[in-house]
Amino acid sequence: MVNRKLFRPTLTDVKEQFAAPPRSGAPAPQVATVPVRKKPAPPDQTFAENFYYVKQMQSRTPVAVVLTDGETLRGTVEWYDRDCIKLTRYGSPNLLIYKHSIRYLYKEGEEAAGGGTNGQ
Repeated sequence: MVNRKLFRPTLTDVKEQFAAPPRSGAPAPQVATVPVRKKPAPPDQTFAENFYYVKQMQSRTPVAVVLTDGETLRGTVEWYDRDCIKLTRYGSPNLLIYKHSIRYLYKEGEEAAGGGTNGQ
């Protein structure tokens, strides 16, 4: 019979490699340590914003864009990237709007739903 070495180390070999060296004069405790698996960090980006823009672009949904100064622009989202969106308007020039100047945007017709207001 040929003596072949295993490619995978045994569990005891692995434990011996990760065991802490004994401290000066103190015997090493014989505690079996199990590696603690940390919860993975949440993703940096969820892509929810991208999904929303693509959905509105494909269906050509009329949207209202409220800017930080309170001005409301109406049109459809034709294009977007990381920093800005292109708003196609009817009867007015198209606009390239920086995202940092947008307070919020909503689908046209949803203002009647009274989102966030108490009907007043």
